[in-house]
Amino acid sequence: MDRPEPNTLAAPEWKLLLAASSADPSEGDLGRILSLLQKPIEWEAVLRLADQHGTSSLLYRNLSPLGDDVPSAARATLRQRYERNVHKSLFLTRELIRILDCLDALGIEAIPYKGVVLSEAYYGDMALRQSGDMDLFVRRQDVTRIKNAVRDLGYTARVPIPEAAEEDYIASGYECTFDSPAGRNLLELQWALQPRFYAVDFEMDGLFERAVSVTVAGRRVKTPAPEDLLLVLAVHAAKHVWGKLIWLRDIKQILKAESLNWDWVQSRARGFGIERILRITLLLANQLLAAPIPAAIEPAIQADRGARALADEIAAAVAAGVSYDAQQISYFRLMLRLRERRADRLRFLARLTFTPGPGEWEAIRLPKTLFPLYRLVRLARLASRFARG
Repeated sequence: MDRPEPNTLAAPEWKLLLAASSADPSEGDLGRILSLLQKPIEWEAVLRLADQHGTSSLLYRNLSPLGDDVPSAARATLRQRYERNVHKSLFLTRELIRILDCLDALGIEAIPYKGVVLSEAYYGDMALRQSGDMDLFVRRQDVTRIKNAVRDLGYTARVPIPEAAEEDYIASGYECTFDSPAGRNLLELQWALQPRFYAVDFEMDGLFERAVSVTVAGRRVKTPAPEDLLLVLAVHAAKHVWGKLIWLRDIKQILKAESLNWDWVQSRARGFGIERILRITLLLANQLLAAPIPAAIEPAIQADRGARALADEIAAAVAAGVSYDAQQISYFRLMLRLRERRADRLRFLARLTFTPGPGEWEAIRLPKTLFPLYRLVRLARLASRFARG
């Protein structure tokens, strides 16, 4: 995972990044920005952090009107990044509509989220959020048909799965990533929220039923309801240890734009065993971006000392550019600490140990009749990985 270079909570570059990463800066934000610009600023560090945290477009929007208070070279770099992001956003929007039109013609429902859809719906401008790819939730039973459909549009699966293994891969996996002639990893189909071993069994049929319509480039598209999206984004950020400010900015934008049903949100979070993940996410958005803690959930957050301690630890780690290697045992220990229920921690460990994936299929090719042995391959690979780290 990408991480910024080490810095400290007190560094003016970090404080400037936080103050200038707003989609709609307040007078207080502008005052903090102007105050920070009076101090010596290492602009290469600011630009590096903005790129790695996905906030370059926001910095451009907030700093470009300040004229000579920002060095011309920094303004020029931010402008170049912004324009590059505009072009990519337009390209991805066109491709997304092309893919959705194709699937509509086949009677297949898909729900885009993140990317240009999230930016248009919650930022009011697709260019304010840096675009990387297209993420689509799809139904498990539609995956093979969709793979065939997007192949005809020029998209090729990044990790080819043998035909004999595809059924097992769909059953135990959660996504398929595609390249196109225009670039790598441009499209992700997801039929589950996360890899199975994370033990967050998000109920996808309900997400489809509750989906809402938004307009992107004049076309109506479905996207998750705001309550669902909040939980989806919180779990996604937790998987990556909240390592990019843009993920917390997304959370703040949803909180500002919507009157959420917090009874429903907390009930669903409790059912999935992610109450602590949700609380940490809200605490981090508050600590780093001054997002208000919703009154309906504040008592539960105040009562969860573990969530508050973890939020403090993670906020400091994000600011310091601490790197979390998802292949190391320390990462998995942290993932266990994020879960409040012992049963979920045990399911995480069991699934982590015995759920095979593309790595196992790439390591050795077994005939269909021997597929159960992939669990042993998985166990051997994990043992080797943990022995190294």
